Amino acid sequence: APSANTSGRVSPTTADHVQADLGARIGLILDGGPAGVGVESTILKVEGSAIRLLRPGGLAVETIEGRIGRPVIRPDTAGAAIEAPGMLASHYAPKAPVRLDATDMRPGEILINFGGQAVAGIETAVAAFDLSPGGSLREAAANLFAIMKKADRLPAHGIAFAPVPRHDLGEAINDRIARAAAPRPETSDAT
Repeated sequence: APSANTSGRVSPTTADHVQADLGARIGLILDGGPAGVGVESTILKVEGSAIRLLRPGGLAVETIEGRIGRPVIRPDTAGAAIEAPGMLASHYAPKAPVRLDATDMRPGEILINFGGQAVAGIETAVAAFDLSPGGSLREAAANLFAIMKKADRLPAHGIAFAPVPRHDLGEAINDRIARAAAPRPETSDAT
């Protein structure tokens, strides 16, 4: 599917992000303001009476299940066929390596925190950001890609993500940061 960023890289949430990433390669950028949700759409596949999650997104699976009155199947994604955008194992990747569920800092890392968690060695971080100081998953989802882009512009040996709850919109947030942390194939500038 077409996207307004270099393939596999951090998704844009503002027109400035698109301009910085694609620049002169596109003729026009329409600026509708910052993305309100941040993470992209939830993608489902309906197969007979079964509803299967292809990609968690801005509409939490729990909300969908509450509306339809039955569970959404969450398949094992290991080795799954690519059926929708954002399903590559490595995707949404900043240039620096990403470390998940960090409770301490390593030399040269940037911290991306959630809810103001205590992180050992935070004073040694190259920089520290918080997806949501108040612990709101909605705010964290809206801020995720913009903060990843800020971190990506700084000189660092890595980006450490503090743990983010895995329920509600946390499922989509954790999906995106896990894909950002996955081993990366050879990169190209293709979109």
